[in-house]
Amino acid sequence: MPGIISILQKRELLSERKIAVQNDGKIGVFWHTQNRGKSLSMVFYAHLQQSELSQPTIVAMIITIWRDLRIFVTLQTIFETTTMKNKLIQLSTWIAAHITFVVVLVTAVALFLPSSFAWIDTSAITPMLGVVMFGMGLTLRPSDFRPVLQHPKDILVGELAQFLTMPSLAWLLCKLLSLPEELALGVILVGCCPGGTASNVICYLAKGDVALSVAMTGVSTLLAPIMTPALVWLLAGESVEVDVTGMFLSIVQVVIVPIVLGVAANHYFQRTTRRIVPLLPMISTLSIAFIIGIIVAHNATSILTCSLIVAVAVILHNVFGLVLGYSLSAITGSEPSKRSAIAIEVGMQNSGLATSLAATHFALFPMAAVPGAMFSVWHNFSGSIAAQIFRRQSDNQHNVIL
Repeated sequence: MPGIISILQKRELLSERKIAVQNDGKIGVFWHTQNRGKSLSMVFYAHLQQSELSQPTIVAMIITIWRDLRIFVTLQTIFETTTMKNKLIQLSTWIAAHITFVVVLVTAVALFLPSSFAWIDTSAITPMLGVVMFGMGLTLRPSDFRPVLQHPKDILVGELAQFLTMPSLAWLLCKLLSLPEELALGVILVGCCPGGTASNVICYLAKGDVALSVAMTGVSTLLAPIMTPALVWLLAGESVEVDVTGMFLSIVQVVIVPIVLGVAANHYFQRTTRRIVPLLPMISTLSIAFIIGIIVAHNATSILTCSLIVAVAVILHNVFGLVLGYSLSAITGSEPSKRSAIAIEVGMQNSGLATSLAATHFALFPMAAVPGAMFSVWHNFSGSIAAQIFRRQSDNQHNVIL
């Protein structure tokens, strides 16, 4: 193999290596004769394998003279960097898989040791949520909205359930439980927000229609600047002053702009974003956990005095949302995988946005942010249970077909 291999040859080798990896996991030996550019070829080829293959193990054996020692050091640096990156990806995966544990732990610490989070001002909530939304944008592509055109009925059913069922349930629960004004405002804020970003992960675990789930999250998020302020004004405007224009601008700034920037970055800088995406679950989980910690720490005393009634409202709101979302999609004839996706999307709200809006626009009612924080804790727990139920249902249907 004389001379440094061409880019085309490297791509052909990578294709062969991918096939080999799917068999016995061994991809063979890279060989060069003396003074034919083997050291540089190994550096470039190792880098290509590192970026194209999933966590490759590369062993470099160099029998060379002293002038090639610098090349060996370069290779060693690449391998060490790859190992560190793999560890971070594993940590990110673990944190995302144990999001309920992380959120509950942070909530407990913030509740019983408020000083651990109280030093962080509530104004930090908005930029943290912006980071989560930017991360969501990095995982989206224009093609993710294709189901909107392919399955308009399912999208319509899901969005109607999202912006009719959840706000109506919130208002009804506030009346039935005779919630105080501040808490009622918080519950209504949760009900009027779009679907949560965690719903896509839960839908995947449930073996639901992930494409539909992603499309529904995207559509409801794009509708949020108009629907959320309007619904909050309609349901809570008699009790408190609702700044519809201010809420519209806030949602655009903290949700729409970061998502658009994320989608643009994913489109124009795909190679860079591909390296960041595996770490997003960890970043998003920790951001949401910190948002909850800040809210709980700043309202620890009040939460301890009214935690039971808030918990009842939050649990009923979420559970009824899941049940009604599934029922409505079943009545309209959606397939089982789409029913699961719609149920999860409707039941799991963007409670982080509700918390941010409460802290920004209803600062005179600090407890209004509490239902959103508690909803974040609960819906990850209930979502995991729902995923197990829907997954088992999917497996049973698959076995019946076989």
